[in-house]
Amino acid sequence: MSQKEIFNRSTLLLGREGMKALDEARVILFGVGGVGSWCAEGLVRAGLTHLTLVDSDRVCPTNLNRQLMATQETIGQPKVEAMKQRLLSINPEADILTLNMMYTEETAPDFHLEQYDYVIDCIDSLRDKCDLILRTTAMERPTLLSSMGAALRIDPTKVRLTEFSKVQGDALARAVRNRFKKAKTFPRRKFLCVHSEEPAMENKTEDTTLTEELKFNKVQTNGSLCHITAIFGMMLAGEVIKGENGKLFFNGEREAVSG
Repeated sequence: MSQKEIFNRSTLLLGREGMKALDEARVILFGVGGVGSWCAEGLVRAGLTHLTLVDSDRVCPTNLNRQLMATQETIGQPKVEAMKQRLLSINPEADILTLNMMYTEETAPDFHLEQYDYVIDCIDSLRDKCDLILRTTAMERPTLLSSMGAALRIDPTKVRLTEFSKVQGDALARAVRNRFKKAKTFPRRKFLCVHSEEPAMENKTEDTTLTEELKFNKVQTNGSLCHITAIFGMMLAGEVIKGENGKLFFNGEREAVSG
């Protein structure tokens, strides 16, 4: 099967120049979970060729309700490898690099962010998320796109794409801003976030899959559903596609954001 056949519908809409731009773009995606897996597939199905997937986790049964690469057959596999195989089954010529590791302040230099056109943040850890945001926005490139909280929501009509400093009603965004304020360190330029305006619901039962160690450390697991995480991921993918076709929501100018 030829690339022309695979991307016939994409080419009809975006044109040859648009497809060329998408083919040449380089994207690194941190967090291949409920949001990141859908983002990755949306990008590759559209025609993106160069994608780096970063995640240290393995597929587990609790991923089955919302993560694209999670099936009965992939349980136990590294998420990045399971996702890579799925993406290559769509486009065997895609250049998919997998990094089975965590992004942290200590590992950050290993990712060479300056080599990419887009950094997509689907990280759950507050500390690591904040570091990635600060590090990426301190550079002239790449463009940063970030996911806020997709859990505890069920209304797809409330999902929005908003400049970070204008996000309201999202606990994760609030926690990120508070961390920046406490450290008196802020993003150097604006960036877009996908988030929900729906007030967060509450879990109706306790998580019975937590180990005693996790319970002792008071790790909170929140319920989430595929139709919401999928929209989050596809909206992030859409911004890359729009950006490579000259239709960015805003130009991400280098400007201090005090949050």
